[in-house]
Amino acid sequence: MAEGIVARGLKKVRRMLAEHAPAGKVSERQLSQIRDQLKECAVGLGGEVSVRQRAARLAETYLNLGDEGRAAFLRIVATEFGPDPKAVEKAHAQYQAAIGSDGQWAAESALRGAMRSARLRILTQFNAIPQGVKFLVDLRADLLRYLDQDPALRSLDRELETRLSAWFDVGFLELHRISWNSPALLLEKLIEYEAVHEIRSWSDLKNRLDSDRRCYAFFHPRMPMEPLIFVEVALVDELADNVQALLDEHAPVFDAERAKTAIFYSISNTQTGLRGVSFGNFLLKRVVDDLKRDFPRLTTFATLSPIPTLRRWLDKNPDVWVQVFTDDLIARVARMVGSKGPSVQSADDIRKLLADDAWVGNARLTRALQPGLTRLAARYFLNAKSGARPYDPVSRFHLGNGARIERINYLADTSANGLKQSFGLMVNYLYDPDAIETNVEAFSRDGAVVTSGAVRRAARD
Repeated sequence: MAEGIVARGLKKVRRMLAEHAPAGKVSERQLSQIRDQLKECAVGLGGEVSVRQRAARLAETYLNLGDEGRAAFLRIVATEFGPDPKAVEKAHAQYQAAIGSDGQWAAESALRGAMRSARLRILTQFNAIPQGVKFLVDLRADLLRYLDQDPALRSLDRELETRLSAWFDVGFLELHRISWNSPALLLEKLIEYEAVHEIRSWSDLKNRLDSDRRCYAFFHPRMPMEPLIFVEVALVDELADNVQALLDEHAPVFDAERAKTAIFYSISNTQTGLRGVSFGNFLLKRVVDDLKRDFPRLTTFATLSPIPTLRRWLDKNPDVWVQVFTDDLIARVARMVGSKGPSVQSADDIRKLLADDAWVGNARLTRALQPGLTRLAARYFLNAKSGARPYDPVSRFHLGNGARIERINYLADTSANGLKQSFGLMVNYLYDPDAIETNVEAFSRDGAVVTSGAVRRAARD
């Protein structure tokens, strides 16, 4: 009977979890009510049913708040429900005094207990309600939006990230293949979450789920219809160099049983609130094992990946244009532009020429630009750094998982987004099973950027 009451009481919460927050300011009275609710949850009086009901009501309160109210809610949690400084100070002094004695470990335990915040108790209670895990993921997504404006939220963010990392440990996740026969709600999620190559229609989606394609995703048991990360795979004969060809709805279906190569052409993280929680490397390893079992002829596993920050890096490092576009390359481009086109006398002129995507429609011009743009990308991969690691986030991911930069593909993505990011350039990362562990160690130890000879030559040319 009691469980039924709880379930009925949470129906409204479950409905609201999928809705956007309404607009509106939060009053002092509302803030006072929020504090009272938070205190009740922090104390945790009563049985399990009472605890869940209070957490559900608090979740409902949060979801009813507008953006300003949610920011205020999170600030209260962060600043008013942390560890008690006096209790921490006392426990720390007792621990220091106990070092080397028989009571050291008991004192250490007491110090850990003193540092355990009421925030953690509140967050844990959310985890227990229906759809509570998704609620916490979405709550952190809100939190991340407010961090820059309110540094006081950082302690809450770190605590929540730690809890989510534990709750979303890869050992708890389930790998499932998504097919055209999957529930419509799940297919809609793929369309919504695809972050690399936009799914333009249902026919586009169906093409990506055809017999020569595979799509795999990680799920959490408490979020069964919410993919956490998914990868789209093309089963082909050889290394792919053009995403338009892979996504062509009218291209003939390839016989998957004859495939020698698996191309991972899109990897999308779906939950902003799980930023910092990494499981993409485990996804690829599981997918490779699954594919090798189903298609024994597969020998090559590679990506066809975007270069999302190439143009951003070039904007910050304009001197690279001068280094790459030598006099002979400038003269070659000038000949292709011709006397009726814009003047091309310097590397800066080429940069301005590329600012207009119209250059892609000129076959002679694209041929003239290919050596220079390929060299730009090669030097970007070898030289562009963020600290000691590659500047490019996709490169950091794949190199950190043991891949090598195999080939730079010219005009591989001529969509508006592809041109905006990287002048249409894409890259193949190759996963060689015999070299993965060596590459992982070299990257983690030295930040080594492992590339093919072709990429190194392109950087030198």
